[in-house]
Amino acid sequence: MQALVFKRYGKSPDIGFADVPQPVLQADQLLVQVHAAGVNPIDNMIPSGMFKPVLPIALPAIMGSDLAGVVTAVGSRVTRFKPGDAVFASVFDLGSGAIAEFAVVPEHAAALKPANLDFVQAASIPMVALTSWQALKERANLQPGQKVFIPAGSGGIGTFAIQLAACLGAKVGTTTSSGNVALVHSLGADEVVDYKKDEFEEVLSGYDVVLGTVRGDAIEKSLTILKPGGKVVSLVGPLDAAFARARGLNPLLALIFRLMSWKIMRLARQRGATYSFLFVRSDGALLGEIAKLISAGRIRPVIDKVFPFEQAKDALAYLAQGRAKGKVVIKMR
Repeated sequence: MQALVFKRYGKSPDIGFADVPQPVLQADQLLVQVHAAGVNPIDNMIPSGMFKPVLPIALPAIMGSDLAGVVTAVGSRVTRFKPGDAVFASVFDLGSGAIAEFAVVPEHAAALKPANLDFVQAASIPMVALTSWQALKERANLQPGQKVFIPAGSGGIGTFAIQLAACLGAKVGTTTSSGNVALVHSLGADEVVDYKKDEFEEVLSGYDVVLGTVRGDAIEKSLTILKPGGKVVSLVGPLDAAFARARGLNPLLALIFRLMSWKIMRLARQRGATYSFLFVRSDGALLGEIAKLISAGRIRPVIDKVFPFEQAKDALAYLAQGRAKGKVVIKMR
C-alpha cells in the first residue's frame, strides 16, 4: 500500500511516498481503510527529532495521527466494531501512522464516526478534540462561569477548544487577527484581542485557566492575566518532571525536563498559579463522548483546506506556515 513516510530525524527527514506492507492485524485492532487524514503541528515536529527522546518510533515511519475511514477487518478480541463500520480515531503515540491507504487502530482508540460528518470533517476532529477535553475538562477542571484564555483562536486547536469551553459554560478569551474576529466570535469567544493591534496581557485580566498553544514568551505573559489559584495547561512546553514520571522516562530526562520548566514553574508560584504540560492520549471512549456534542450540533468542525492524497507533503508544508484557519485535511478517496 502507499503511505507517506519519513526515513530519518533532523533537518532532512526524507519525507515521501513509499510502498509499505499492509499492516498485520493484532487481536485487539481494527484494520481501517483510510478515507481522510487530519494533520496537526506535531506531525511536522516529530521528523525534526524534537520528541525523539519521548516518542520511540521505528524508522521509516508512516506519518500522521488523525484518521477517518471504514473498518475492513477486526481482530479476534474486538467486540465493539465490525467490518463496514465508519470510524474515526487518533493513533498518536500508538506506533502507527494515519497518512496511508490502510491503518491499524487499537479498539480502545476508535469511535464511530458521527453520522452528520463526512470523512474529511471527521478526520479533522480527533487530536484537537481529545487535547481540548483532556486539557480543559480533565486537567484544568474548567467550571461553568470560569474564564479561560485560548490564544490563537482561529487555528486548529483554537477553533475546537473555544467551542468546547463554551459548551462547558466558560467565558472564553482569545487572540486572532482582524480578519478572523467574526469567526472566533461565532465559535463562542467572548473577549477577542487583535494581536496585531494590542498585547493580550494589557487587555485581559481575571482569568482562571490558560491553554498554552503558542510558543515563545506567550505562556509567561499569560501568567499576568490569571487570578490567584489559576492554572496554565501547556500543549507546547516546556516539558516538566511530572510528564517524565508519567511516561516512565529515565531520571536524567526527568532532571532535564525539571530544569527546562524551572523558570515557568517559579513564575507561576509567584502568581499563586500552577503550570503543567499535557501530552494528549488516544481514547476512543472519550472520542465517543465528544461525538455526541458534534451530533447534537454543539460543536462543528472548522476546515481551512483539503489536499488530495498525492499532495500530502504540500498539506504538511501549508500547515507549517501557521496561517491555517481551522484544520488541514488530506483526502484519500
